[in-house]
Formats: sequence, C-alpha cells, structure tokens
Amino acid sequence: MRAKISVPVVDYQMLENEIAYVALTTFNDQATEQLRDALDELMAQNPKGLILDLRNNGGGYLSTAIEVASEFIPDGVIMYEEYGDGTREVYNAKRGGRATEIPLVVLVNEGTASASEIVAGAIQDHGRGKLVGTLTYGKGSVQNWIPLSTEDSGVRITIARWLTPNGKQINNVGLTPDVVVEMSDNYVQTPSDTDIESIEWHDTQLEAAIQLLLEQ
Repeated sequence: MRAKISVPVVDYQMLENEIAYVALTTFNDQATEQLRDALDELMAQNPKGLILDLRNNGGGYLSTAIEVASEFIPDGVIMYEEYGDGTREVYNAKRGGRATEIPLVVLVNEGTASASEIVAGAIQDHGRGKLVGTLTYGKGSVQNWIPLSTEDSGVRITIARWLTPNGKQINNVGLTPDVVVEMSDNYVQTPSDTDIESIEWHDTQLEAAIQLLLEQ
C-alpha cells in the first residue's frame, strides 16, 4: 500500500551508569521536534550526563542547526557567517534549551559535516562539552548557483563561510576533538561459540565518551 512514511532522525536511550544517549542522523525539518521530545523523556529520568552522537551526520538546514545547538547552549553566539567583504552575520542561541547544564560529550568523526560541525563547534568553543572521536569533515561554506545564459549550465560560487564562536574556520579544516579516539574494529567472540549472535562489537568512541562523563 502507498503510505507516507516518516523516518525517525533521532535515536535515544538511557545507558548504564545513568547516562543519556542521543544520536541525531540529519538536520531536516523534523530534527528539532524529535530531539526535543527525546530530551524531554531523557531529562525526566535525571541522568548524570548526556552523550550527543553526531557521527556520520552530513548536515542539513542551517536553521535546524541553530535550534539544535540552542538545546545545549543557553546563550551567546552559535556561529558567524562571514562574507567576502569581511562582514559577518551573527547567529545567536535561542532561549529555552532543555539540556543547557548537564555534563555533555559530543561524538564526532570524519562523517560529521556542515550543520553537525556548527553544533559541535559551538559546544566546543563555549566549553559546554568535550568532543570525542576523530577530525570532522570540514564543510562550512555557503554557495549560490548562477545559471549561464544558455540556461543549460551554471556556476556554483562560494559567497560566505561559517566560523565557530571563537572565529575558527570550519571549511576544509574541520574540528579537532578534545579527545581523539579512533574507531576500533575490535570484535569479541567466545572461542567455544561460533554463533554470529555471540559476536560483540565494541564502540571504542562511545566507551571513551562514557568514561569521560564518569570522570567528571
């Protein structure tokens, strides 16, 4: 049957040691609402810390990035959009965030790009939380499509670039995590059991984030 299918973009759960976990897969028009619903449910359980997973999140809407960042940052600059003449447009945090005080760790990797880097960069620059993982992708530019006279082709021109609150460029640079942790291919299997279900994959980056929160 034909049907309109809404795919969730937020995955969340309570982990052991009273740590909340939220993974955001993209910054579409549903992301903010789904994230807020997840935070409402998780924060009601009084977690001791929160992990925001932005690994392999290729980005999305700029407006959604500002809204998502505002859930974790109470006030101040989220990012700058800098134009070729040196002028800047400032994007500030919106009030009313649900997780602005809880200890926070953000997971990032080489697939963390664009809007994800805006959020992660703002959290890092404000000292709101630590980044754990590997160097991010480095996509932080604004481009315009200009059709040529034939209208069969065109030119894409970069007109601005994104900067973090501390003025760091994202494009072609990326964000360096506070704690660099490579993803391990570590699998554990009991020698006496060859069943595929006995194989356990260790997410070394997630484990490092949990340990960082426990130390705090």
